[in-house]
Amino acid sequence: MKKMQIQEISKRYGNTVVFDRFSCTLYPGEVNVLFGASGSGKTTLLRLLMGLEEADEGSLSSFEKVRISSVFQEDRLCNNLSAFSNVKLVVASSVSSDQIQEALIAVGLEDAMRKPARELSGGMKRRVALVRALLATYDLLVLDEPFKGLDELTKQQVIAYTEKRTKDKMVILVTHDPEEAKLLGAKHVINLEGIA
Repeated sequence: MKKMQIQEISKRYGNTVVFDRFSCTLYPGEVNVLFGASGSGKTTLLRLLMGLEEADEGSLSSFEKVRISSVFQEDRLCNNLSAFSNVKLVVASSVSSDQIQEALIAVGLEDAMRKPARELSGGMKRRVALVRALLATYDLLVLDEPFKGLDELTKQQVIAYTEKRTKDKMVILVTHDPEEAKLLGAKHVINLEGIA
């Protein structure tokens, strides 16, 4: 997989300028981190990368035919399905039930995997969404604040599992916490503060 180039993109919503001729490079096989305050354009950039929105100007090269798996800020689970079934619903048939169970256990959900998502806490839902994304087939993994709502001990456990599962994969991580980036082994930081 090649480097992904974001070249001179501009994006506005009415009179609000989010990006004005912004460029950056995303590196394959690495964790690429997006830092920035709320409203700095992190989620908008992810939406542009995933093809959910279009830039007003500029180009995003090497993103054609890239398989993307993602964790959005909202968990987007099916509330009536169990944690296990929420994962099973989206992963390839080659991913076995045992693999799904092992992944849920690895993030501390052994007692919750058969409960409906509506009965899970926010932190549990977050972990289900993350496992679902990690077990999907992808070239690029997009993580928008994937560890929010987790206590410190659980966060470390989940980050360790994520780091193991994403070795040599291209990851884009949005976080406010430099420690999360460090624990995931991030090498490339894109700071969106004050770019518009």
